[in-house]
Amino acid sequence: MSKKQKTIQKEICLSGVGLHTGNTVKMTIKPAPVNHGFAFSRVDLEGSPTIEARAEYVTNTQRGTNLEKNGVQIQTSEHVLAAAVGLDIDNLLIEIDASEPPIMDGSSKFFVAALEEVGIIEQDADIEEYVVKEIISFKDEATGSEIILMPSEQYQITTMVDFGTKVLGTQNATLEKMSNFKAEIADARTFSFLHEIEMLLENDLIKGGDLNNAIVYVDKELSNSTMQKLKKAFNKDNIAVKSNGILDNLTLHWANEAARHKLLDVIGDLALVGTRIRGKIIANKPGHGVNTNFAKKLAKIIKAEKRNNVPSYDLNLPPLLDIHQIMEILPHRPPFLLIDRIIELSETHVVGMKNVTMNENFFVGHFPGSPVMPGVLQVEAMAQCGGVLVLNTVSDPENYLTYFMKMDNVKFKQKVLPGDTVIFKCELISPIRRGICHMQAYAYANGKLVAEAELMAQIARKK
Repeated sequence: MSKKQKTIQKEICLSGVGLHTGNTVKMTIKPAPVNHGFAFSRVDLEGSPTIEARAEYVTNTQRGTNLEKNGVQIQTSEHVLAAAVGLDIDNLLIEIDASEPPIMDGSSKFFVAALEEVGIIEQDADIEEYVVKEIISFKDEATGSEIILMPSEQYQITTMVDFGTKVLGTQNATLEKMSNFKAEIADARTFSFLHEIEMLLENDLIKGGDLNNAIVYVDKELSNSTMQKLKKAFNKDNIAVKSNGILDNLTLHWANEAARHKLLDVIGDLALVGTRIRGKIIANKPGHGVNTNFAKKLAKIIKAEKRNNVPSYDLNLPPLLDIHQIMEILPHRPPFLLIDRIIELSETHVVGMKNVTMNENFFVGHFPGSPVMPGVLQVEAMAQCGGVLVLNTVSDPENYLTYFMKMDNVKFKQKVLPGDTVIFKCELISPIRRGICHMQAYAYANGKLVAEAELMAQIARKK
């Protein structure tokens, strides 16, 4: 059964401070219509400009995932987006009166609570889901960070964290299914190292932090000067280092909370792909940079596949018509019968299939040592599928032949080689009249469009 898109029942408001600006922020999360996706609206600016949560708008990732469109910015978008994805939500409008959402406690906990408080509802539209069929990866050669996406029955994520420090060590975290997000990931808070905090304080870049919204790992000796700066920045009278190497006034929820927060960030950053993912992510030393670069790559792959409109069929299911039934309709016979199965057939379209083997007679001369299926035979196979479509309109197809009338806009985009399974899809451009079939035909192999053509054929009774 297809799954339905979701949004929230009514709007809800939250307020807090921005981590880097220190400004008080009011955020209102509103329901959004189907196919809207996630978007931010800057209500503090004239016209309330909107920035869609898309990877193409990522500008920098130094201290969070920051978006910019037409000069309008959104900072640290990842935590609220992770909450939405973790709760299986598809469409939201997030209005804020500053450049960044409130940091809250540095996790997605409060966003999850707010969204659940108003309730989540199904909408009258199916979800769009990208089903991973082959491994996709991205590696940052400078840092060694890498993300791999592989086929899986559901969206799963594993993160492996290693910053080369003794205080943090090596940590792993795994989310087996998104329904566990609230219990296992949402509460994981952001973290930083002492040397990073010092740099941010020196450059006046962290104004909204306190010991309740960031885990600080002490990776160097804590000098008296630094101690005084931390007291002032975090508005605390006393600060000390706990035995596990983090600043006090904060207790870890899990020993691997850092790895869990990195997993949370991966979910939030990959929300920028704009499509649900059915596959398993393995992220080694993830960060906002590698996350969003991978999101950009994946978004381009999905866009290209949409443009080519590559269909997906379960070839393990019994065919609608097998080779014997096809020969009862078509006059063609081996070696010139170029379709093995009919998968779908309606009044307006047909889908067929051919397994291309090295035994095909045309490979003998096309070409010796470099076998390639001739393009003209790909067109012929598409036409034979179309022949099944048009002959299906008469009661005695065995008494008819099909003849080409016209071919237009024929394009060959990929080679068809021995071992390929080719799917042919033909759709009527206009209704069949007087036995004339005008159709748009496509051939696909290995998840790619290999050929396309506009074809016209006519059936005629045998003499």
